Amino acid sequence: MQQQPVIVITGGNRGIGAATARLAAKSGFAIAITYQGGEQAAQELVAELQQQGHTAIALKTDVRDQEQLQALFARASQIGPVTALVTCAGIMGVNSDLHQMEPQRIREVLDINVLGTILSARAALPFLFKNGKGAIVTVSSVAAKNGAANAGVEYAASKGAVEAFTNGLAKEVAPKGIRVNCVRPGLTRTDLHALTGDPDRINTLAPSVPLRRVAEPEEIATAIMWLVSEEASYCVGTVLEAGGGR
Repeated sequence: MQQQPVIVITGGNRGIGAATARLAAKSGFAIAITYQGGEQAAQELVAELQQQGHTAIALKTDVRDQEQLQALFARASQIGPVTALVTCAGIMGVNSDLHQMEPQRIREVLDINVLGTILSARAALPFLFKNGKGAIVTVSSVAAKNGAANAGVEYAASKGAVEAFTNGLAKEVAPKGIRVNCVRPGLTRTDLHALTGDPDRINTLAPSVPLRRVAEPEEIATAIMWLVSEEASYCVGTVLEAGGGR
């Protein structure tokens, strides 16, 4: 009996990551999600998916730690062949001008958003190469385009780096059958915005979006899973914006 393909979703316990896990399960994937904080949410999501008859596991993983990432993929490969990675793990800080930011906050955002994405892909590649094909989808932000002035320029810079990394890695591994692409979400209804110190931020900014609303996590998950799917078989190094026109 052929095993289900496995998709690994970093930061899969909440927001866009959790929505992607649910959609991937419906698409026939076994699910391996990571979390750093939020263990309860991770376990509740796994229980939900398992009750629906899907295969799902959750592993606490610091995406900045290569050994933990290697352990993650080794465990994920035990439930089936790893064929996809989605890098949803990311953080942002309290709204601030750069000159008022603590250096430690800048390092942490860059470490998790950039280094975490790069190391996650690095750990995934041996498993994808083994299968001879696969897909990696990184997650950026419209902040990479608009710069997030007076709010989080370091976050914007981190997402710009993710897009540059996606472009380079895509060209590097395409000859080996691995497609690497990126989704660039706009304002999305997730709890990440609470970290900015303004829990109502997305509602305040919604009128600035041409569609006059924020995205739901499921809408971004749909874009991610399209890039994972064979329907996007000729997409390599693509940055797919789902930003509502903002």
